Amino acid sequence: MRIATWNVNSIRARAERVADWLDRHDVDVLAMQETKCSDDQFPTMSFLAAGYEVATVGVSQWNGVAIASRVGLDDVATHFPGQPGFAKDPEADPVVEARAIGATCGGVRVWSLYVPNGRALDDPHYTYKLQWLSALHDAGARWLAGDPNAAVALTGDWNIAPTDEDVWDVEYFADKTHTSEPERSAFSAIVDAGYADVVRPFTPGEFTYWDYTQLRFARREGMRIDFALCSPALAARVSHAEIDRQERKGKGASDHAPVIVDVD
Repeated sequence: MRIATWNVNSIRARAERVADWLDRHDVDVLAMQETKCSDDQFPTMSFLAAGYEVATVGVSQWNGVAIASRVGLDDVATHFPGQPGFAKDPEADPVVEARAIGATCGGVRVWSLYVPNGRALDDPHYTYKLQWLSALHDAGARWLAGDPNAAVALTGDWNIAPTDEDVWDVEYFADKTHTSEPERSAFSAIVDAGYADVVRPFTPGEFTYWDYTQLRFARREGMRIDFALCSPALAARVSHAEIDRQERKGKGASDHAPVIVDVD
């Protein structure tokens, strides 16, 4: 089975491109992030025509996640247990945003996750990001405690570069989000809970994201912030992984590259 994750940065703008990519790469399950549309705006027909079922959660032009599968799409969940919400107004009730969707596809529990950006180290969104990651850790740990043999894939845009190797310039990112110690510790805690980064062994030195500005892609000034973290039982079945850097090229590309994992 071939599982992929891709921050598509607006599915309505890239539906045809995504459908073509799925066909060329023979992907069975695609987790998408930053779909930027409500559920009724999602271009479902493009996926149905290609033989995929689709589950989505989106409410506006912000955030949004989805899973497309041609190997089954069961037990859909539009948030993980304990997922925190966010409110700009501290007096308002926090709202659980469209940042997580899970489904069982071909016997694998696939989660498409769009971790909050954090924005700045002194921004309330940074605190929200750490709370979000802590809740994900707790949920993920409970899943493995309940079934150590569970096949679980935590995929998506994590908005964290967990090591210095994952950014093009360590000094540039000093005192910024994505590389701060609390964020990296939160990521490491999920790995320590039993979820392995199955892509890095196959993609040393590669990135998954390049900002649109300042010719970042052409200058190879990127970050690795998109991951597939797999439970022990699933990680043991991974035979190959890759980052499709070519898909970042050309007119109308997302600023993220797809990440692909092959599972025996």
